[in-house]
Formats: sequence, structure tokens, C-alpha cells
Amino acid sequence: MYVGTLSFDLLLGDVRSLKEKRSVVRPIVAELQRKFAVSAAEVGDQDLHRRAEIGLAVVSGETGHLTEVLDRCERLVAGRPEVELLSVRRRLHSDED
Repeated sequence: MYVGTLSFDLLLGDVRSLKEKRSVVRPIVAELQRKFAVSAAEVGDQDLHRRAEIGLAVVSGETGHLTEVLDRCERLVAGRPEVELLSVRRRLHSDED
């Protein structure tokens, strides 16, 4: 069994309130969950209205499939015009760790 995680550090565009921030972040999280069957949530920077941290995790029996899903998730977030992707942290874990 393999577990892969991604953590996205995002700079939000023209956002002036936490309510506007939620209207940008929630659809991204929902799309990741719907398209790729991953666990995803906003995991940091909740008090800052122009920054967001989204984390996701996926479990697979094969590293190739795991890497493919993580790559597709990263491309989806990087392609969103309303956010600027500042950094991505990727971790792979096996049950032998």
C-alpha cells in the first residue's frame, strides 16, 4: 500500500475577504475530490484572505498509479486562473516506512 500527499501553497487573486476566499477555495477542493477521488481540504492559512493551503491524500496499491493521480491533481490546481501556485510539497509513503 502506498499513500501520496500534496500540499499546495496558493496566492489568491482579487480576494478582499474570507467569504470571497471560500468562494475560490471550496470549488477547487470539490473538483479535486470529484474528479480524482482524493481526500482534500483547506489545511492552512485560514485567517489570511489572499493565501490558502490545500492538502490532499490518495491511497493506491501501485506507485505508478499514485504518481499519475498526484500529477493530474497538480496540473488541475496549477491551471486554475484565479490562483497562483507558489509551491507544492509532495510526499510518498509506503506501508514499509
